[in-house]
Amino acid sequence: MPNTSAAPAIPRPRPAQGDEFAPLLRQIRAEGLLDRRTGWYAVGIAVNAVALTAVAAAMLAFGDSWWALTLAVPLAALSARTGFFGHDAGHAQIATSRRVNRLLGLVHGNLLLGMSSAWWNDKHNRHHANPNHLDKDPDVGEGVLVWTETQAARREGVARWLTRNQAYLFFPLLLLEGIALKVASVRMVATRQGWDRQGRARVTEGVLIALHYVGYVALLGAAMPLGRAVVFALIHQALFGLHLGSVFAPNHKGMEMPDSDGERWGHLRRQVLTSRNVRRGRLTDWMMGGLNYQIEHHLFPSMPRPNLRHAQPLVRRYCRGAGLSYAETGLVDSYRQALRYMHAVGAELR
Repeated sequence: MPNTSAAPAIPRPRPAQGDEFAPLLRQIRAEGLLDRRTGWYAVGIAVNAVALTAVAAAMLAFGDSWWALTLAVPLAALSARTGFFGHDAGHAQIATSRRVNRLLGLVHGNLLLGMSSAWWNDKHNRHHANPNHLDKDPDVGEGVLVWTETQAARREGVARWLTRNQAYLFFPLLLLEGIALKVASVRMVATRQGWDRQGRARVTEGVLIALHYVGYVALLGAAMPLGRAVVFALIHQALFGLHLGSVFAPNHKGMEMPDSDGERWGHLRRQVLTSRNVRRGRLTDWMMGGLNYQIEHHLFPSMPRPNLRHAQPLVRRYCRGAGLSYAETGLVDSYRQALRYMHAVGAELR
């Protein structure tokens, strides 16, 4: 049965265990689960584009009405779906051509969301390479929130208060995540160091982000008065951040955090023991875009997202045979486990 505890015990690396991942990889390849799903992505991207256009048209049609604010809800959901496609392009899941994947990432990230695809890919790929590793995974670095008692002990002033209450503040803080992602993207594009690293590619990133903001402001300005436009933007960005954060929050928080010993784990153990799946369900799969199959995604980051659920039975069976804990739980319990862990991190400060 799947393990639903907050943090499964770590089987320590066994001597001369060989490449545990290779047999599983052969099985997955034999099933064709790494093959591109071009048709699925073409339809999905087209439907998302049509839906975004329909919401924009509805905003203009509502005109000077407070009902226009209700459209921020579907726009936030569609923005999250746009982010999923940008995420997949960054993992080279959509096309076999690197150039096509990069173009899709620029369109969905920079142009449609105002987020730098280069910044996201760099950060996200470092997370995938060493999930939950304090020194190497940017997602568990010390920031507004902290993830270990050592990090918590260094907190002072307002930051100390935040850490004491971070479990209670987590979801409210997610309302700011959409804005934080955009600020980080603009900062990276605007830095001198960034220009030195990327050259002309950074110009493309900056131009597309600028076009996003010009288009976004123009749409809001044409659709509604200034005050209502500001309220619409705040609702849209808050719900967008909450949606994205709610997708990624349950995946690793409260799972194993490798130290220097963990660096000797093979790919299979490194990805399985640090990740948690959220049990499938029609609504859950839609809301999380299929990324609730986080173990499979981490084992096979280039696997097309719609194939992850098909890979799950093979991966779960293989982990059972290898004696590895395979963490899977329901959506609500996944949040409970993550919040319980965050609360425990700040216990000493209380």
